[in-house]
Amino acid sequence: MMKRLIWGDQKGVALIVALIMLLVLTLIGTSSISSTFFESKISGNERVGTKAFYAANAGIQVGLNQLPDTKLIPVTTIGTDSSCWSGSLTDKSFPKELKNLGPTFKPGYESVWGFNRYQVNASGESFKAMKEIEVQTRYGPFKGGTEYN
Repeated sequence: MMKRLIWGDQKGVALIVALIMLLVLTLIGTSSISSTFFESKISGNERVGTKAFYAANAGIQVGLNQLPDTKLIPVTTIGTDSSCWSGSLTDKSFPKELKNLGPTFKPGYESVWGFNRYQVNASGESFKAMKEIEVQTRYGPFKGGTEYN
């Protein structure tokens, strides 16, 4: 008795296996391409966000350098594609002045020395990405007026 093959004549099996392998390789290639595309978009967004952060940081530096003057920082262009201003992200049209939070004392200094506390808010923008930074600092020392004569 002769064994009967389940598939009968196997002349087309190699073609079917080759087509399945080609399909699998195509799916892997397509997945790799889409993954690369999304990764490049993510890194581009990260780069733009970092530029916006550095623009806001530039605004903070301008604000700290002008203390004790609390005037506003107008919208200032930095390079060709970034800008900064004082205030929050929504204050671009009307930048806000820096805030004087009043006198304060600092540990390690006698009570005759005073400091003023300030809050500096600055925002930066680069290619429609926006970042905001807030810094509170002390400015001084100066004579606090609590000396006894």
